[in-house]
This record gives sequence, C-alpha cells and structure tokens, in this order.
Amino acid sequence: MSLRVQQNGEDCLLPVRLHPGARRNAITGEHDGALKIALTTPPVDGKANEALLRYLAEILGLPQNRIVLKSGQTSRSKMVLIREMPAVEVTERLRAAYT
Repeated sequence: MSLRVQQNGEDCLLPVRLHPGARRNAITGEHDGALKIALTTPPVDGKANEALLRYLAEILGLPQNRIVLKSGQTSRSKMVLIREMPAVEVTERLRAAYT
C-alpha cells in the first residue's frame, strides 16, 4: 500500500476515495495514493461522511473527535485530518487493518 499520508505538525492528512452504498464496510485498497474505503451507508445528507469518520476512528483505535473531514464533503475524493498521530503510525495501523 503506497498511501500519501502527509505529516502536518502533530497531525496528519489522509487522502480517501470513498465508495458509499457498498455491500459491506471495508478498506478495499489504494488508488493514486488515496485509501479506498467502501461503506454500506448511502451518500445522503452527509451520513456517508459521518460513517467514514466513525469507521476510521474504529480502525485507528482513536476517539472520533480526533478525526475530521477537511475537504470533499460532497465528493468521493476526501481529505481527512487525523489529530495527534504521526503519519507513520497511521500507515502502519491501516496496513494492519487491510491485511
């Protein structure tokens, strides 16, 4: 997995490519440096974005308030800010969840 997780001070930025309305919640791979995530939640009224933040919090073992959607509110391509976690650790935890 060659994700482009960027360190941003104590935080990091994670690019995500979201596939809402899928059969199950899962990390499905990587696309052009972004983490591909499938979620069962449909893209209605921001519910898929909320589900994405909950899913990432669960995978990374963090409280949900440390994960923020920075951009891509209405797009499948999103940028997620993960507070107070180094990019290396985020990448390691995502790899562990994917394999």
